[in-house]
Amino acid sequence: MWIKNEKIKAVLAALAIPARVYMGIVFIAASLFKIYEPYQFALSVATYQILPLELINVQTLVLPWLELFVGILLILGVWTKENAFLICGMMVMFIVALSIALSHDLQMSCGCFASQEAADEIGMHTVFRDLGWLAIGAYIFFFDDGRFGLDRFLNRKRRANA
Repeated sequence: MWIKNEKIKAVLAALAIPARVYMGIVFIAASLFKIYEPYQFALSVATYQILPLELINVQTLVLPWLELFVGILLILGVWTKENAFLICGMMVMFIVALSIALSHDLQMSCGCFASQEAADEIGMHTVFRDLGWLAIGAYIFFFDDGRFGLDRFLNRKRRANA
């Protein structure tokens, strides 16, 4: 890390704990509707009119489980950097999809947490929300050094076996 002062690094790493837990909860919450209602989620994905029909089912089946596992592992502090990187990648994908939908003036919900009927319509507020979550994911990626999660014990075990 480019920060040399150990006290500052420790504070930044400690501040990543609530960020990690928050983002984990967000991703777990986002996954639940999609896992329990795959048909509704597939309709949400199709409404974006971005993916070819052949890939909608793949997206519908893979993304929710990825969100669930990333959320759980992030809360536990396992493979924190890798999961923060995945969160950032997913957030960029969501922001691009939202931006394309908004540029096409689509009247829809994002499909993030509920069905089309139950959710609010997308808008710039949705993009800004996702940009905020991208920033939190980037913070975790850059400043969580693994000292406050299971990564600490996994890394210690790896070093002992090396």
